[in-house]
Amino acid sequence: MNHPAGDGPEPARRPFPRLGVFGLMLGIFLSALDGQILSAALPTVVGDLGGVDHLSWVVTAYLLTASAATPLWGKLGDLYGRKGAYLASVVVFLAGSALSGLAQDMGQLIAFRALQGLGGGGLMVGAISVMGVLVAPEDRGRSQSMIGIMMPVAFVGGPLLGGFLTDHIGWRWAFYVNLPVGAVVLLATTAGVRLHSERIKARVDVAGVALLTTGILALTLLGSWGGTRYPWLSPQTAALAAVAAAALARFVRTERRAAEPVIPPRLFRNRSFTLAQGMSFLSGAVMLAVISYLPQYLQLARGASSTAGGMLLLPLMLGMLAAQLTVGRMTGKSRHEHLLPVAGGALMLTGALLLFLLDADTPTPVASALTAVLGAGLGTAMQTATLTTMATAAPRDMGAAAGTVTLLRTIGGTLGTAALGAVYAGRMDDELTTRLGHTATDRLTGGNALSPDSLAEMPDAVRAAVGEAVTQGLYGVLAGAAALAALAFALTWVRRGPAAEAVAASPVAASPVPVRESAERASAS
Repeated sequence: MNHPAGDGPEPARRPFPRLGVFGLMLGIFLSALDGQILSAALPTVVGDLGGVDHLSWVVTAYLLTASAATPLWGKLGDLYGRKGAYLASVVVFLAGSALSGLAQDMGQLIAFRALQGLGGGGLMVGAISVMGVLVAPEDRGRSQSMIGIMMPVAFVGGPLLGGFLTDHIGWRWAFYVNLPVGAVVLLATTAGVRLHSERIKARVDVAGVALLTTGILALTLLGSWGGTRYPWLSPQTAALAAVAAAALARFVRTERRAAEPVIPPRLFRNRSFTLAQGMSFLSGAVMLAVISYLPQYLQLARGASSTAGGMLLLPLMLGMLAAQLTVGRMTGKSRHEHLLPVAGGALMLTGALLLFLLDADTPTPVASALTAVLGAGLGTAMQTATLTTMATAAPRDMGAAAGTVTLLRTIGGTLGTAALGAVYAGRMDDELTTRLGHTATDRLTGGNALSPDSLAEMPDAVRAAVGEAVTQGLYGVLAGAAALAALAFALTWVRRGPAAEAVAASPVAASPVPVRESAERASAS
C-alpha cells in the first residue's frame, strides 16, 4: 500500500556495514602503503640483487600494469559482480607480493612486480565501486572520510615502516608484510559485504580494452621516460606521444559503438561527472608533483635527512586529512556543499602560491607549515571529485565510474610529475651552471654525486649554490602546480547541469541493464 507524502512510516535507514567497509578500506590502505614501503627498500634491493640499470623498472612495471588494469577491474565488477572482482584483485596482488619477496634476480622481481600491479590496479577501484552500492547515499561522505584518513597515514607511515623492515628484518618483508594484511582484507570483505549479484551476458569489449591499454601504457612510459631516459624532443618520446594520442582517439570512437564499453560514454553526458574527472586529473598532477619535489628541497636546500624530509610533509598530509574529514561530514548535511569544489580549487591555488615564499634560507618549520594550505586544497578537491563521481553514476556503472576517476588521478600524477620534473631539472641545471660552471654542474648532477650525505662534505660555497639551484627548480614546479590549480579553480565555476542529473544513486536510474548488486535487497534479506 502506498502512503501519501508525509504519511506513514519513513523507510528504515540502511545500517552502516562496518565490517565490510573495514575490509574495503584496508584494501585501499594496502594499495597506498605498498609503494611507500618499497621506496625505502629499493637501495638495499639493488645491493642484494644487482641490476641497478634496471632499477626504474621495479617501479615502472607496477605502474604500467596497475594503470592498464584499473578501468578493466571496474568494468569486470560491473559485468560479473563487484565483490568477486575485488576479491580476485586482492588475491592477484598477494600472489605478486609473495613472488616478489622470493625473487632471486632483478628480472624476476620486475616480472613479479608487474603481476602485483595487475592486482593492485583493482584494489582502490574495486573498493570504491563496492562501497558505491553497499553504503547508503547519506553515508558515502562518511566512508570517503575514512579513505581520507588512511591515505595520509600510508604516505607518512609507509617510508618509516619500509625503513624499519629493511634495516631490522630484510627488504623481502617489504613485500611479505602485505600477506597478513591481505588475509584480513579477504576475511573482512567475505564476511562483511553482502551484495545480490546477477551476471550480465555481454561480450567483453575486446577492442576497447586493447586500445585503452595501449594508450595507458604509452602515456605511462611517456611520463616515466620523458626528460630522463630520452629527451622530451627525441624521436622516442614523439613516437610514444603519437601512439597514445592515436590509441585514445580510436578508443573514444570504439566506445560509442560498443554494447558494454569499458568506460561508458553515457557517463560523460553528465556535466558534473565530466568536471569531476577533470578535477581528479588536475589534483592528482598537483599532489604527486609537489610530494615528489618538496622533499628534494627539504633535503638538499634545508639539510633535512631522508626520514625527516618525509616527516616535514606531515602538515600537508594533515591538511589533506582535515579537509577530507570535513567534506565527508558536510556532504548531505549542509546547504552550502555545492561550494566545496570552489573552496578546494581556491585553497589549491592559494597553497601553491604560498609556497613561493620558500627560499634557501627559510626556516625548516616554516617551510613545513606552509604546505598545510595546499594539503587542505588537495584533500577538498579530491574528496569532492570522488563523491561527485559516485553520486552521478548509475548503480550499473559504478565500477566503470570508480575506475575512471581513479585512472585519471593516476595519469594526472604520472604526467604532472614527469612534465614538472623536467622543468625542475632544467631550472636547477641553469642555476648551477651560472654559479659553478658547466664542468662542476655536470659532476654534481651526474651519477649519485648530489645527495644529502655527499653535499654535507662539500664546501660552503657549493652547498649554497646547490641550495639556491634546488630552490629555483622548486619554483618551476610550483609555477606549474599553480597553473594547474588555477585551471582546477576555473573548472569549479563552470555552470553545472541540472540537479536532477546527480540522482543516479537510485536503482531505477535509466539503464537497459538490470542492477546486479543491490545492498538494499541484501539488507532486507
